Amino acid sequence: MPDDSTPEIPAPAEDSPETAESFGEVLSQFEKSHAHAAESGPQRLQGTVVSLSPEQVFLDIGYKIEGVLPRSAFENNAEAVKPGDSVPVSITGRSQEGYYELSRFRVAQPRDWSGLEQAFAQRLAVAATVTGLVKGGLSVDVGVRAFMPASRSGTHNAAEMEALVGTEITCRITRLEVADENVIVDRRVVLEEQARALLEERKKSMKEGDVVDGRVRSLVSYGAFVDLGGVDGLLHVSDISFSRVAHPEEVLKVGEQLQVKILKIDPESKKISLGLKQLQAEPWQTAPERYAIGQRVTGAVTRLADFGAFVEVEPGVEGLIHISEMSWAKRVRHPQDILKAGETVDAVVLAIKPEERRLSLGLKQALGDPWAEAPRKYPAGSQVEGPVTKLMNFGAFVEIAEGIEGLVHVSEVVADRRIAHPRDALHVGQRVKALILAIDAEKRQVRLSIKQLVPTGIDEYVAEHEPGDIVSGRVIAVFTTEIVVELGEGIRARCRIPAVSKAAAPEKTAARADLGSLSAMLQARWKGSAPAASAAPEPLAPGQIRRFRILSLDAKSKKIEVESI
Repeated sequence: MPDDSTPEIPAPAEDSPETAESFGEVLSQFEKSHAHAAESGPQRLQGTVVSLSPEQVFLDIGYKIEGVLPRSAFENNAEAVKPGDSVPVSITGRSQEGYYELSRFRVAQPRDWSGLEQAFAQRLAVAATVTGLVKGGLSVDVGVRAFMPASRSGTHNAAEMEALVGTEITCRITRLEVADENVIVDRRVVLEEQARALLEERKKSMKEGDVVDGRVRSLVSYGAFVDLGGVDGLLHVSDISFSRVAHPEEVLKVGEQLQVKILKIDPESKKISLGLKQLQAEPWQTAPERYAIGQRVTGAVTRLADFGAFVEVEPGVEGLIHISEMSWAKRVRHPQDILKAGETVDAVVLAIKPEERRLSLGLKQALGDPWAEAPRKYPAGSQVEGPVTKLMNFGAFVEIAEGIEGLVHVSEVVADRRIAHPRDALHVGQRVKALILAIDAEKRQVRLSIKQLVPTGIDEYVAEHEPGDIVSGRVIAVFTTEIVVELGEGIRARCRIPAVSKAAAPEKTAARADLGSLSAMLQARWKGSAPAASAAPEPLAPGQIRRFRILSLDAKSKKIEVESI
């Protein structure tokens, strides 16, 4: 009698012939596929990516069960891999989940000594399992017991080597002694070959013009080496930025992630030239949209040359301030007299030629043209003061304002004597007062006079007298239309000719009085001690000392008009 506690197991349903046949075919195919997979270790298969997980890539290799590759087997951790991609692989074993473990390289799976001899002769990579740590290295199972020296394990320290125990690896047989059952394997050489193969594959996939991701590996004075996923490219300092870069460390740092453009791949050396600024817009192409003649700009002085200074107005756009456009006031011998590298300056755009990458700037124009307001500030007749800047044969230049110089002609330097050269009365640096005679802003010329500001005898005489005053004077010349009278030393006046004197005008050749006696008489008259004139004055003649009435005094023109009384 059956135990009530044991559940009754229903009898299996009788399979129909179709079901039995179908299951048999599937089983047969499954066994064949496994047998094929087991026998085809060295065979190169073509896998097709079907899906990806955070750690693995799953591939269809033509068997009932898929194969797997770690994402690390691909560049950039398989970021560019997508379903449908074709990948050549080899089977290295089975995972605990039942998937075929794959390698992107041809791997042999020897099962006896003859298989090992074949793999050794053909220098094939073989699949192996690390079984434990031994003195000097690792114990490895390649179908038979083998030894792998620590130096050939491809690890950097003891911890990494210990982590290999129990894992599947790919290695190469470097020594095989069948009689002694001595087998030595090398994992490091396989890793290096795989790295070189990946490198070549990576290089082949690159072409000029590609935009790729990379990481700054190191910085040197002439550029930066960028790791493009196992392949190094050189980013030259001139291709980092459109603005001038003295050293790459100014804008880059080691470990920084970049997106760069492949500029050139040397077909012989395989060296790769990279560009960073080429991914940015060319600033000169749109420069005319941002800069116009007369526009005021600000920039930093990047370098000085004998002929001028270069100023960066924006990254990649430099303008030249020519030495002649630096100052209104003085002649600049070298730009360093005015500017220094690194200094920020304001300038005015004078010309722009984007096709030639040329921008002409003016420094003095940003300060304003002093001649623009000169006629208003310094009209003719006004008085100015400034230092003598230069002496020439024909005159002296005087700075009356920054950027404005006037010329004092040699004849306008002194009034009391005639000089042959301005240095007879002036020296460079001396501050003088001058009268503006004329100013021409268009020609940038100013005419000055120093002597006309120096007080003279006639100035004092005009200041001390007024129209109507009775004064004494000596007739020095009689002409048809007027008489010239001397009122004092160097002071002459124009006298109207009296009606009586016209009829009895003396001869021009009349004898002149003794100058000594005349001076004494004239002085007596000025002091008022001379006898009064007779009621019927004699006709005016040269040498006569007479009394006159002042009719007009003109201080500006220095003219005096009198009449005889």
